[in-house]
Amino acid sequence: MTISMSEQVWADYEEELISQAQYPDLEDQHDLLMPQPAWLAQGYVREIALRDGITIKVDHYKMRDRWEQANPEGEEAVRFHCHLSGDHLDARTEVGNLEYSLYGSGITPKQTMICSGQFPIVEVTIEMEPEVLTAFVGRQGELPSEFQHLIGSTSQPSYARVGSLSPTMQRVLWQILRCPYQGMTKRMYLESKALEVAALMLEQEREAQQGRRLTIALKPDEVDRIHLAREILLRNLEQPPSLMELARQVGLNDNSLKRGFKQVFGQPVFAYLLDYRMEQAQQLLMAGELKVGEVMQRVGFRSRKYFAEAFRKRFGVNPKDYLNPKNSR
Repeated sequence: MTISMSEQVWADYEEELISQAQYPDLEDQHDLLMPQPAWLAQGYVREIALRDGITIKVDHYKMRDRWEQANPEGEEAVRFHCHLSGDHLDARTEVGNLEYSLYGSGITPKQTMICSGQFPIVEVTIEMEPEVLTAFVGRQGELPSEFQHLIGSTSQPSYARVGSLSPTMQRVLWQILRCPYQGMTKRMYLESKALEVAALMLEQEREAQQGRRLTIALKPDEVDRIHLAREILLRNLEQPPSLMELARQVGLNDNSLKRGFKQVFGQPVFAYLLDYRMEQAQQLLMAGELKVGEVMQRVGFRSRKYFAEAFRKRFGVNPKDYLNPKNSR
């Protein structure tokens, strides 16, 4: 069954959310938590308006079913839309797990957005008014050429591009979701993290515009095989295949896989795998349900010494520093 929402139903839904808004931080009247209606999903939407022109929106829920939503034409700010989990498809973008969509300001077309409902929705969106972005240029008054397309007029369709969330981006996004502060310190912390996410995505945008990752053109089939190689790696954290075996499984030679993987994901194959393992270890430790040794095995390390050294190098602290005392062994 599909849950279909017309433009009017969508407008009514947004009014319903606002009418049931809660204040999770009593020191911050600009922090709204809006539970999802039971007929649609289980979970919440949270919006935190920071300084003028910057807003963080968190979507954290599980859809009851597939969802189709009709969106009218409208104006859009610059948006950094990040999917830690979940997917959506519309007329401009198709975004899946661990991907992001970067939108410039301008006109968004009338379109239907579709969510499969297959995965829990865990998304962080940072909305930034164009004048906030341009303010970072300083007195020069003009954005670098690699970013000028992000500032569109009210009569021009907005820019959109999909990319992969790097392990560093994922880490910062989880820090936003797990912000431990309240009041003024929360707002300072979240603004710094929002700007960090924006900076990381803009750097990828700069590289995309300059063509640094396209020095050797990849065919669509090669890109698909490289994405498959990444999926195989992440499904086999405990015993990842060798580079030769991974190349064989996806039907590429090892040189093509090495070259293409770095072009698509910005890192060599096993550097990417190590970063991902570290991010997974951090999240498991923060959840507090496993001991250090269990986390180490879960993410594919056999040497406790090497795991601790890699963790310290990545995060600056020992793995046990993330644990409750009862789970420190």
